[in-house]
Amino acid sequence: MRRISLICATAIATFITTASAAQAADPIADVYKDKQLKLIISSSPGGGYDLYSRAVARHLSDHLAGAPIIVPQNMPGAGGIKGADYLYTVAPKDGLTIGNLQNTVPFEPMYGTKQATFDPGKFNWLGSPNKEVAFLLVWHTVPVDTLDDAKTHELILGASGAASTPAFYARVLSSVFGIKIKLINGYPGQTESFLAMERGENDGYSSTFWSSLKTTHPDWIAEKKIKILVQYALAPHPELPDVPFALDLLKGKPEDRKLMQVASAPLSLGRPMVAPPDVPADRIAALRAAMMATFSDPAFKADCDTERLECGTPLSGEETQAIIAKMYASPPEVLARLRQIYEIGTATN
Repeated sequence: MRRISLICATAIATFITTASAAQAADPIADVYKDKQLKLIISSSPGGGYDLYSRAVARHLSDHLAGAPIIVPQNMPGAGGIKGADYLYTVAPKDGLTIGNLQNTVPFEPMYGTKQATFDPGKFNWLGSPNKEVAFLLVWHTVPVDTLDDAKTHELILGASGAASTPAFYARVLSSVFGIKIKLINGYPGQTESFLAMERGENDGYSSTFWSSLKTTHPDWIAEKKIKILVQYALAPHPELPDVPFALDLLKGKPEDRKLMQVASAPLSLGRPMVAPPDVPADRIAALRAAMMATFSDPAFKADCDTERLECGTPLSGEETQAIIAKMYASPPEVLARLRQIYEIGTATN
């Protein structure tokens, strides 16, 4: 009996030693154990990108071997390009620095933006907790109910600058639908433009995200303070079945439809998470897996619900990479037309 007990004890000790050795030999755990993982947020505190990034930061460690401490750091500037340039050229390429970029940033080089010196194809895209749908909205007192109305009644829309995202999308919508738009530039951001809309200084805004509007102004929706003239993305939002979808409206106009499709591609990226180029492949695989596990984590989803964030349409890193590559492979004439629309704003900025 004593001999059997000794054999069992030896077997148990061997099992524990083997398991401990296997755990200690986990190269990913070795990278992240007792370390800080910096999360660069390429926008200011308090906005949608910041809220999504911090929600991810609260849960990502639970799904990454070594359980590093996630440290968010805001790095706004140049519409998100500053953060992208930092991740591309300055950030360590060891898997201990990742970022959340504004979804238009991967396409800035495609438009010829001089500040965008990075190659989006060399970034390691990690995924996104959601996909976005944007729309053109006007205040309820504006005598425009449809896009057809806007072909004869000029809309005065707010924007932060002539080359800003809302100004760009306003020009795209004007180009493909023939609507009349006058831009008022100079608002610091969407919040200030919305306040001016409430005061009657402008009629509306061209690039509001449905997920953001539900979070910041649910009363506008419930009280019908706004009218949504058209939604655009690569697919319509299931919560907006009665709002016209841009790509459906353009089915009989293939050139305009392709232009709108390429212009809408950033929205399908949602709130993309990214790692610098040249990070070892095993660490990218671990980060991508941890991201997808986070996005499906009930605790993360509950956190999103509390923050009124849409987190039900996650995108993998591989899917993100494929969308970017596909858009860069668009027909040259489509890209040239988009660059022209973009450059109009750059020239007047």
